[in-house]
Amino acid sequence: MVSLPRLMVAAPASGHGKTTVATGLMAALARAGHTVSGHKVGPDYIDPGYHALATGRPGRNLDPHLVGEERLVPLLLHGAAGADVAVIEGVMGLYDGQIGGDGFASTAHVAAVTRTPVVLVVDISSASRTIAATIHGLCTWAPDPSQPPVDVVGVILNKAGSARHADEVVRSIGEMVPVLGILQRDDGIEAPSRHLGLVPAGERADAAVALDRLAGQIAERVDLERVVRLASGAPGLAGVPWSPSEALGFDTLVPRCATGDRPRIAVAGGRAFTFRYAETVELLRAAGAVVVELDPLTDTRLPDGTTGLYLGGGFPEMHAAELGANERLRRDLRTAIARGLPTVAECAGLLYLCESVRGPDGPAVPMVGAIDATAEMAPRLTLSYRTATAPTDNLLARAHEQVTGHEYHRTRLTRATTGDAAWLMPDRAGVATHSLHASYLHTHWAGHPQLAARFVAAAAAYAGPDLRHHGDKDAGPGLVDLAVNVFDGPRPTWLDRALADSLAEVDAYPDAAEAERAVARRHGREPADVLATAGAAEAFTLLARLEQWQHPVVVHPQFTEPEVALRTAGHTPGQLVLRHGDGFRLDPDDVPDDADLVVIGNPTNPTGVRHPAPVIRDLARPGRLVVVDEAFLDDDVETLAGSRLPGIVVLRSLTKIWSIPGIRAGYVLAEPEVVRALRDLQTPWSVSAPAIAALVATSSDDAQHEARRRAAELERRRRHLEDGLRELGIETVPSTAPYVLARTGEGSREALRDKGFAVRRADTFPGLGDEWVRISARRKAVTDDLLGALRSTHPVLRKPVGIRRSGATVTSLSHTER
Repeated sequence: MVSLPRLMVAAPASGHGKTTVATGLMAALARAGHTVSGHKVGPDYIDPGYHALATGRPGRNLDPHLVGEERLVPLLLHGAAGADVAVIEGVMGLYDGQIGGDGFASTAHVAAVTRTPVVLVVDISSASRTIAATIHGLCTWAPDPSQPPVDVVGVILNKAGSARHADEVVRSIGEMVPVLGILQRDDGIEAPSRHLGLVPAGERADAAVALDRLAGQIAERVDLERVVRLASGAPGLAGVPWSPSEALGFDTLVPRCATGDRPRIAVAGGRAFTFRYAETVELLRAAGAVVVELDPLTDTRLPDGTTGLYLGGGFPEMHAAELGANERLRRDLRTAIARGLPTVAECAGLLYLCESVRGPDGPAVPMVGAIDATAEMAPRLTLSYRTATAPTDNLLARAHEQVTGHEYHRTRLTRATTGDAAWLMPDRAGVATHSLHASYLHTHWAGHPQLAARFVAAAAAYAGPDLRHHGDKDAGPGLVDLAVNVFDGPRPTWLDRALADSLAEVDAYPDAAEAERAVARRHGREPADVLATAGAAEAFTLLARLEQWQHPVVVHPQFTEPEVALRTAGHTPGQLVLRHGDGFRLDPDDVPDDADLVVIGNPTNPTGVRHPAPVIRDLARPGRLVVVDEAFLDDDVETLAGSRLPGIVVLRSLTKIWSIPGIRAGYVLAEPEVVRALRDLQTPWSVSAPAIAALVATSSDDAQHEARRRAAELERRRRHLEDGLRELGIETVPSTAPYVLARTGEGSREALRDKGFAVRRADTFPGLGDEWVRISARRKAVTDDLLGALRSTHPVLRKPVGIRRSGATVTSLSHTER
């Protein structure tokens, strides 16, 4: 049981002064030396702003509709951590909750769940002795006869007309409940209001001064010592504080951008965007994001390095002129969103992204223009709890996924947006794509933490590498191809003959059983350990769909199709980006303990680094699958293909060494139960007759002799390439594959292309930038021509980049002519 002194401030109805008294109590207690935690029942954003000003701590919300009844106590304990008293402001009347919900989400409901004693605030300006009857009813009425009434421990009388008036009310109350204080009608401590309620504290220049006056009046007219004693009598709470990281299920690995940096999410603030729950930012940070503030009224551009944008609620209609005048930021946002910047916009954020907004008075003012709709004031307020369903997959949600939320606005869109709706709701106002989610619906992410996780994952992927880019896109007509990793010699006659003969079998559905037996013999395995696939790409897709992976991890930089397959299957893979300073070598301790799928290349594409077999083998553990892509392991050194290992899956393909990229042929080596599960997911007859013939032909003893000969030739070619690059002073990563990762400098790829040579760009691999290229090992004459082109590029370099190694200065190339 956790001890937390606390009180709930409630009232018979709205308008009795709950916010005034609750905020004043918080401020007075704080000024008396207490550490106070402020909370609000319901979805309201404005009152917590005043609570934060009074306490110096974030204001928090407790709403069972938004977060679930089971999270109320954990969120209360989380928000009150380090405080010695919590003051919770109720909502509407004590027993008023969700319409049709029999008091669900009412103040009484939250008080019962959190076992919080209640102090009533009662406006007595229009009655005297009848006040006692009202209080008696609130203290004794139990809507559920099986449950006791709420625990009312005191009352504060508000708006007394005179001392005689207050005395009459106090006498009528008698011993029913202690009167803790009396506030006079002419105390002048009400906050100004407008169409959505009180004016937010963040918009009032006089808020701090008014709060000081209120705190003094509360301290003078309310018995604070008795209030503290009553709060201390609150029963202990069973539960543990809510944790954003535990809610997300993340451990040590979080999504990273292609550069290896954490995603940076700009969160709108300032006077125009004051509505967001404190837990929203906490979840974004726990998910791995760096959160930076953006004030659309004053900032003229997105913060540097922004990879995601969160536009919460507020009053853009009240600040339309200033927002519209900030033309540079509007243009910056419009361009970024058009380019796919992951963007979440709730209510005010939706309005800000429209073409224009018309405020309460005056003409329409231009806004960002990222959404083809306009907005204006509506004749009446929309205020309602919602349970909303996502119609399709989008940035935040998945098709048919349901969330709880609320609408709170007095504007409307005057022209429907195009594209998919953000949520299926009565007014459908909003739009959602893979990179944008804009809607009138407010959601509390503590109740739906997966929304934060998806947003951060999208922010990490934004402006990152094009994971769909492969070497064939760099090659082209008229270019010498050093981008595609396919052996450029002739195929063996026996392989061409087997492929040609297979065409005689195309009138029957293919059966890969013979190929799987041949592969099993080639590796000394059982046929049950082998699944023939349409290249390694199909294997990655099957593995992505094999389980509802909770924490898949892809080791980068490496071949990007495994991550593409995982994302396509609806997973959010973590990226373990190996470091250049460590030679791109894997430290097993960097793999998080809770990773249930780990994908690694060996040797890795594009670095050519070969990881020791024991290191990879030691990654296996119960509940985890380790997938090793051995597409370039032609000499079988450090292979894991030769024996059945628990939790290890090996992938091979025939594309590279046998020069048959058009024949999609590959295979999986794994434990029989894994193979069976993958086979159940595989499209029937996905492996064609030519692919089956190729698998059989290349599994023979003679074929293995030829493979070793080719591997030796490729090694000679690679060494010649490495030696030549080294002579030019170009840094390379020591490789054991038929290619070399070289640091030729920014712009060098374009310079080589201008000279007729295609090399593989490396900035599409997570963890690498434009200064790197991958160069395939070709025949000596071809390599010499490339080296000559690199040498001739030298006179038009911008400036050399010095890299110290063993006393020598190594320069990387950087072309100036674009």
